[in-house]
Amino acid sequence: MTVEQTGMIMDILTAAYPRFYSTMGDQNRTNAVVLWASMFRDDDVNVVTAAVKSLIASDTKGFPPHIGAVKEQVRRIMHQGEITPQEAWGLVAKAVRNGLYGSREEFDALPPDVRKIVGSANVLREWAMVDSETLHSVISSNFQRSYKIRQERSRELQTMPSDVKRLIRLISKRMELEPYHGEEDGIGANGD
Repeated sequence: MTVEQTGMIMDILTAAYPRFYSTMGDQNRTNAVVLWASMFRDDDVNVVTAAVKSLIASDTKGFPPHIGAVKEQVRRIMHQGEITPQEAWGLVAKAVRNGLYGSREEFDALPPDVRKIVGSANVLREWAMVDSETLHSVISSNFQRSYKIRQERSRELQTMPSDVKRLIRLISKRMELEPYHGEEDGIGANGD
């Protein structure tokens, strides 16, 4: 989204919340537009507009939406087909039913984000050998918790501006390249 497009979004917010923006001076408005433009630089103006309008339409408190709320609404609009942890477990449970003999095919048929949590076709085969009570309680619970955490991390990453994502990737690469020697934290080779 450009600065000009962001100005149009701010005009929508100003029209919807005139009392909130009435005391905002020109410099504060300019600063707000620049900040919003940088935060939504990678987003489509039509999607951001739809997100802002949907938040305005559902507002019951009389306060304009903040950047985080708009980012979350944009994410919801863009990822409407996202499945819940329970739905993901349903797919896994179905795959486990054929896991003894068709684990590879069942694993390959799972959505990529579900496969990442399961880990491998061998895991499906192992789960197929577990008693039903353990499968549908302990394993189900652990899977759904892991899936939910992965979804939350993915959502968080999706809402970050591209420059922040680049910085995270850069730091991650540096951490992968730096060798660990163990002695820096005061632990020697013999454990003391």
